[in-house]
Amino acid sequence: MNNTEIEHVAAARQLHQRAIVIDTHCDTTMHLMDDHWDISAKHDTGHVDISKMRDGGVDAMFFAVWAPGPIEPGTGIEAARAQIKRIGETVQRHSDLLVAARTAEDIRNAHTSGRIALVIAIEGGYLIEDSLDILREYAAAGAAYLTLTHAFHTTWADSSGVHERLEPLHGGLTDFGREVVRELNRLGVMVDVSHVSDNTFRDVVETTAAPIIASHSSCRAVHDHCRNLSDDMMRTVAASGGVVQINFAAMFLDPDHPPIDRTQMRRWWDRGGGDPGVLTDYVTPLTVLVDHFDHALQVIGPEHVGIGSDFDGVPLVPGQMEDCSKLPNLTAALLARGYSEQDLELVLGANVLRVMEACRDAATVLS
Repeated sequence: MNNTEIEHVAAARQLHQRAIVIDTHCDTTMHLMDDHWDISAKHDTGHVDISKMRDGGVDAMFFAVWAPGPIEPGTGIEAARAQIKRIGETVQRHSDLLVAARTAEDIRNAHTSGRIALVIAIEGGYLIEDSLDILREYAAAGAAYLTLTHAFHTTWADSSGVHERLEPLHGGLTDFGREVVRELNRLGVMVDVSHVSDNTFRDVVETTAAPIIASHSSCRAVHDHCRNLSDDMMRTVAASGGVVQINFAAMFLDPDHPPIDRTQMRRWWDRGGGDPGVLTDYVTPLTVLVDHFDHALQVIGPEHVGIGSDFDGVPLVPGQMEDCSKLPNLTAALLARGYSEQDLELVLGANVLRVMEACRDAATVLS
């Protein structure tokens, strides 16, 4: 590492201590559901624990509530309730270090108090099981956003797919899907378009009265993957006042990454998200992740880009980004590409806070 690189890393670490740093998507809830796993312990494996968040200068993380699907009736709600409860128990158990957050003000207060904010996110509209009452229950429990689909179509919205693009089922949102979007607006819950098909994205934009987010999606222009957003889609998110949060999953970032199929992913999940070497020894360079941030920043500006790592939900991430303690390496690389600390403060977290506030303001008008 030369002197300039050392200076950038030092500046990045200082910026992470000063700014509010937010990651809008991680799947560490999977670990919380293991009674033997302690978030306060320093783990040799995994992407997120309190020690790693401290080392990375992370102030808030959105913990995804998720269950494999399609699901049997009732099982999605049961799984979501159990995970929401466990997140709450985790915060209570470590209240000197963690705090539950639902609003931008909550996150700012956590930062001031020196604690890390945990925010609930519902990943997959199938978890509401076609019930607006259940959606309201999740909102009341603290859910800050709903990802409308996951890896498969719901009864009311088409998914992009994960390993390959899916054939349309509805052609976008159904009438009930539009009701879901309107109810999210009324509740002040952010509408998340990560994982949705292009047609669903179009229908969301036509329906929403509040800014939208892509909580963990990268750039299709850099890697033409079904999970990524086109430049036009990113511009549309920005035009709504929203934010595109760049995903760190190597298979979504890197055109040269060896293909990972569903069977391999299932094997990795069944092993509890253990050694990623069971999939491939290939390591995506950090520069590829930086390329996605650079592209998004050029297309939609620093006011509309953020971090949505997908930590603990994906087996393979770029080199020098092995867990959330390494986030300053990303910031240093962006400083090296000429972005200012003021721009990166927006990317690190200020943009998300703005959108959270805008969605709450819209809810006040719509209620």
